[in-house]
Amino acid sequence: MILNEDRSSPLVSVHLMYHVGSKNEPKGRTGFAHLFEHLLFQGSEHVGESEHFKYVQDAGGTLNGSTWFDRTNYFETLPASRLDLALWLESDRMGWFLTAITAEKLDNQRDVVKNERRQSYENRPYGLAVETVLREAYPEGHPYRHPTIGYMEDLDAATLADVKQFFRTWYAPGNAVLVLVGDFERAEAMRRVQRYFDEIPVGAEPVRAPVPDDVSMGERRAVLEDRVQVPRVYMMFHAPPFPDADWETARVVASLLAEGRSSRLYHDLVYDKQVAGEVYAWTWPLEKAGMLWLVATARPGVSAAGLEAAIDETLDGLIREAPRREEITGARNRMQRSLITDLRSTGQRADALAHAAVLKGDPGYVNEAFGMYAAVGPRDVERLASGMLLPGNRTVLHVVPEAGR
Repeated sequence: MILNEDRSSPLVSVHLMYHVGSKNEPKGRTGFAHLFEHLLFQGSEHVGESEHFKYVQDAGGTLNGSTWFDRTNYFETLPASRLDLALWLESDRMGWFLTAITAEKLDNQRDVVKNERRQSYENRPYGLAVETVLREAYPEGHPYRHPTIGYMEDLDAATLADVKQFFRTWYAPGNAVLVLVGDFERAEAMRRVQRYFDEIPVGAEPVRAPVPDDVSMGERRAVLEDRVQVPRVYMMFHAPPFPDADWETARVVASLLAEGRSSRLYHDLVYDKQVAGEVYAWTWPLEKAGMLWLVATARPGVSAAGLEAAIDETLDGLIREAPRREEITGARNRMQRSLITDLRSTGQRADALAHAAVLKGDPGYVNEAFGMYAAVGPRDVERLASGMLLPGNRTVLHVVPEAGR
């Protein structure tokens, strides 16, 4: 449990993060973690179906949940006087969910998730791109190979017994971190947490499938025809994961490449050569398998191959010539500004603390990150970029208009 007092406003944010995500799903049961994100809003033994939303919103609060590769989280921000409400709701679905889940609820939320997959993935332009890259980048059976949303056939195959076993394995106090940020007195908050959670068994330590350290399979390439107007190029480079000492350097490299109009790829592709309408780069803060993504959308009349060649020219330039000190300073400043922005609200701070605790095992990272970005220098960027931004370390996907478009 992590408590962070903040008396600047009469609010409290409660964030419960379970150390389970799509990478923990058994073969043939993809999408389970995301399915649970939905199911846990469908009521528990003492909370009626969908009443979690009603209770929090009627109290003047906000709430949501999300699922990713490594974690599933639930969070509320309410007036500080309603802290007990949030603790009761989270403890009830942690300790008294199984008695409330039914085949009818499972079927209902299964259909909701399948419809979400259709809308957000299958029927959206470029919607299957990331899923395709992951499938090409990792070998069969790798925990990061499938998307968080899961596959249709696996969602269809899920049984009530499967769902209950998944819950028993992963959704217990021993596999979760509770974060409170806001207007409360520490000792009193501790007593309240104990009141609501002490009765719930800690649970056995889950058995986690190993994640291979070496996933290098050389350059992987694919082409995906889609209902789009212009091509888009996706590149995913294997990069340091969130707990790695080079994580901050990888973020600086991504910012230097494509964050802001002065970044290298934006300058070269959008302004100078005018082969792209937009270009982005980012890193995913994953626990076991880092990824640095580059995504560029071609201007009308520009081919995917032509766009890729322009990207490669910029990447080669960064590897051949060390970045200027002012480039590094700008990228570091953007990372530090983003960090400060993310910690301003109680909800975002609770999220940052939870992620640091679960994925790095160190909530204190939130206080150290600013200095770690400041310490990234030109030699760090040159060293990492020269080993990371190579063809043999990436997966490339061309999303192109369907034949005849």
